[in-house]
Amino acid sequence: MIIEYNRPKTLDEALALLARSEPVTVPLGGGTVLNQPLDKTVAVVDLQSLGLDDVETEGQELKIGANVTLQALLQAGDSLPALAEAIRHEAAYNLRHMATVAGTLVAADGRSPFATAMLALNAQLSIVQQGKDAEQIPLGEMLSLRVEHLPHSLITQVTIPAQASLAYQYVARSPADLPIVCAAVAQWPSGRTRVALGGHGEIPLLVLDGNGPDGATIAARSAYSEAGDQWASAEYRGDVAETLTGRCLQELA
Repeated sequence: MIIEYNRPKTLDEALALLARSEPVTVPLGGGTVLNQPLDKTVAVVDLQSLGLDDVETEGQELKIGANVTLQALLQAGDSLPALAEAIRHEAAYNLRHMATVAGTLVAADGRSPFATAMLALNAQLSIVQQGKDAEQIPLGEMLSLRVEHLPHSLITQVTIPAQASLAYQYVARSPADLPIVCAAVAQWPSGRTRVALGGHGEIPLLVLDGNGPDGATIAARSAYSEAGDQWASAEYRGDVAETLTGRCLQELA
């Protein structure tokens, strides 16, 4: 239950509120998570007035404000159509106008298409706390260590490479369902290749980060060799992960 609402005008004000021990205080972006029933009481810090809603290319990086909505990023991401496809798969149209980039990543589990694509792109999160300089945290580290990194903190920006190419493939029960398996492959002009899988577990998995795609399909199959649940068997997921990764590599080639 939300017991206190704040809408600070500056980043310093927001960080001072988030630094409090009592009441427990958390950021409020689009509200898609916090507007759901909560099993605890929290105070919220509305981020709408902090100017964290810009998308701009700076050098070889695309800098995305934490409060940019998924729909705004979809419309701005002409250079990465596969990322737009992952965003469409993440949420329906109305929800995309509310859900923010940072909020979606913080709340992501292993079935999140958007988090899988951003993991492949080696997204970097700028995280700040009161009285400290901003830290750049890789998305994969944040997803694994949310409890350690996020209390009393605020994600202000998410950065992805503007020069990388991305492919995204998925299998689901229907186009509207979250994936049973999805694969995202990012490649840089240097040949660097990152492969991420989603569709299972608590977080998406990074299965390859190397100087080329050698071994990517085998790594994908192995990564999901024990990924069985109520949606699919481990054998099925391993087969599909290998196939989808191969399709992504063919698309990028």
